[in-house]
Amino acid sequence: MQIIINDIIYAFYYIFPAYVANAMPVIFGGGRRIDTGKLFWDGKPVFGSNKTIRGFFAGLLVGTSTGFVLSNLYHLEGFPSFLFQYDFWLGFLLSLGALTGDLFHSFIKRRLDIAPGSPLPIADQLDFALGAILFSIVVYPPPWYIAVIIIVVTPPIHLLTNFLAYLIGTKRNPW
Repeated sequence: MQIIINDIIYAFYYIFPAYVANAMPVIFGGGRRIDTGKLFWDGKPVFGSNKTIRGFFAGLLVGTSTGFVLSNLYHLEGFPSFLFQYDFWLGFLLSLGALTGDLFHSFIKRRLDIAPGSPLPIADQLDFALGAILFSIVVYPPPWYIAVIIIVVTPPIHLLTNFLAYLIGTKRNPW
């Protein structure tokens, strides 16, 4: 049982910068759109109005900084020995992957004529986690079972945090 608990802790520890990066555009977003309002060749917006430059870079900065903080926790006495030491590049790539995965998901939603902010179940919850895992492979791929744990626990966590953000007024919809 302790091994399973350690694996779940490891999974959260691994993916945490991506979770943070994914949340920051909700808090710090707004301003100029990443796609600058341009339309794709199909006449639809590239990403939509909710994807902004400020939100993207806030997510990248805070997510990467989270990885940096985690790297410094490693040296504290009593830090769990089954966890690894973060480095700058892992925190950066997890954050960049999370934000890129979310952008790719928005691009696909626009192609499917799904309005910005409208739900696309499962994809809405996993886009950033899958992007983060994919980008992280370059420097420190998670063990396969850790990736599975991340994929299983992320949808309910994402739904809960989005609902809480909706309740406190930082999101316009509960998904």
